[in-house]
Amino acid sequence: DAACKNQPLDLVFIIDSSRSVRPEEFEKVKIFLSEVIDTLDVGERTTRVAVMNYASTVKIEFPLQTYFDKASMKEAISHIEPLSAGTMTGLAIQTAMDEVFTEDMGTRPATFNIPKVVIVVTDGRPQDQVQEVATSARTAGIEIYAVGVDRADMQSLRVMASEPLDEHVFYVETYGVIEKLTSKFRETFCAVNMCALGTHDCEQLCISNGRSFLCDCYEGYTLSPDKRTCSAVDMCASGRHQCDQVCVSNNGSYVCECYEGYTLNPDKKTCS
Repeated sequence: DAACKNQPLDLVFIIDSSRSVRPEEFEKVKIFLSEVIDTLDVGERTTRVAVMNYASTVKIEFPLQTYFDKASMKEAISHIEPLSAGTMTGLAIQTAMDEVFTEDMGTRPATFNIPKVVIVVTDGRPQDQVQEVATSARTAGIEIYAVGVDRADMQSLRVMASEPLDEHVFYVETYGVIEKLTSKFRETFCAVNMCALGTHDCEQLCISNGRSFLCDCYEGYTLSPDKRTCSAVDMCASGRHQCDQVCVSNNGSYVCECYEGYTLNPDKKTCS
């Protein structure tokens, strides 16, 4: 399951380690994080990853600028310890905004247009206000995925996640099956090259555009209103030719001719 050339992201995992998450379950979450990281194209110029851990307090395990290779990230994740009681999900998202999604901490500047993504993994009901914080995070351009496990409160997941909800809210019955979601995130973050898949219906050229594609045409053709097919440009009518006397359109191109009594010069444009 090789890493795909996904669009670069600034990705922050926010994991719940409150007392309701048993130690062996917390290990499963760490495996899940490592597996998602395995599917990403990680690096300083590609996808950067940070991990935050929360209960009644919030701990930034490592910010976006600490590790740029998978092995170091996974090693650091393996050493993460659960915190304690409490589920301050709102505080965790607020901390991500204030202390992780900053250029000082390795978030790339807005001009880079790199999506800011959060994945929250929780099995509880937030004990603080999550709605307002999540709304302001989304308004700030942060895309939020909410993963609920077991006793997680679905309503609070829906309140924190980005739209469309069916693509941003996931639920698994137990931590034992959380790894099932790895492929979901792989599909989500792997900008599938629709052109390479050959599933497009462009007549001439296909240009990959993130998770979608655009059609284009060869020189001398223009894209039709259906945005799929191409039609030849009438070079003579458009005045784009350089013929001295007569222009004859020819499938997106043209040839020059001369009036009777004249011959076409070697430059194929002027007549004498």
